[in-house]
Order: sequence, then C-alpha cells, then structure tokens
Amino acid sequence: MKIFILLTDTGTLFTRAIKLYTRKPYNHTSISFDGELTEVYSFGRKMPNNPFTGGFVKEEVENELFKNARCAVYSCHVTEEQYEKMLKKVQEMEAKKELYRYNLIGVFALAAKMKVKRKNAYFCSQFVAALLQEAEIYIANKPLFFITPHDIQSDSRLQLEYEGDLKNYL
Repeated sequence: MKIFILLTDTGTLFTRAIKLYTRKPYNHTSISFDGELTEVYSFGRKMPNNPFTGGFVKEEVENELFKNARCAVYSCHVTEEQYEKMLKKVQEMEAKKELYRYNLIGVFALAAKMKVKRKNAYFCSQFVAALLQEAEIYIANKPLFFITPHDIQSDSRLQLEYEGDLKNYL
C-alpha cells in the first residue's frame, strides 16, 4: 500500500512570505491516501481567499487556490495497519474538525525558533509529521512543532513520483 505526500507552492502572499524565510521551493504539505489526489488532507485555509481562517481541511486541489501551484508528489510504502491507522485518525479529525485550529502562532514560533506546543492546533507540516510519526513511519529528529515541509521531503523513505505543475499531474 502507498500513501502520498503532496508538497506545493501556491504563490499566494502568505506562501511567498514563508518562502522568503525558508528559501525552499515548497511551503505547504498535505497527505493523500490515493495517487490521484482525490482526497487530500492538511491544515490550511478553510476559505481560499482568506488566509486567516484556517484549520483542518480536506483540500480541493482543483480549486482556485491550487490552479497555478507547483508541486512535488511523493509516495511512501506502508503496511495495511499503518495505512488504516492514519486513515482512521484523519477521519476522526474530519468528524470533529471544529475542534482543530490552524497553528499560525506555531508558524511564527518556528521562524523565531521558539518552542510553542498548542492543543488541537497544527500547521501543515506539523500535522503530516504527526500522522506519519503516530503510524511509526517517520521518526522526527526534532519536535513536531519545528518540522517543515522540507524536513518531510528529505525523508529517505519517500520516493518522488512527480514534480512540476499540479494541474499537469491531475
């Protein structure tokens, strides 16, 4: 079985600001349980035109926010047990998504190298890393509130499937 990690650069003002700091090509991380990316999950904008209302999201990668996005799609082989564990956690979070918030404070704390742990609040790479770690796929060498999309992308268990314009992948 495989899971898929989607790294994107949507080119929005917020992501350009993050990119200035990180100097990395991708600044958003999502997870999917299918290679067609029909169901993609992350922590991000709840409304495409408003970067300040965020939380747990089932992303529509064909919507306006992603229409000009560059991306890298990675796959990772997992056991059926790992796959089911992550899928179950995502389904539980989706059922109670009103309890979860986007960890904007954590993004700024990460940039300032400050430790900030918040209950039920994640930024995108923190969420994906937490899922992978809970399923014993990814063992971070630093606290999850310091994990960036580049950290996940650098994991040797991931295989690059595609890199380029997201619309061409879809």
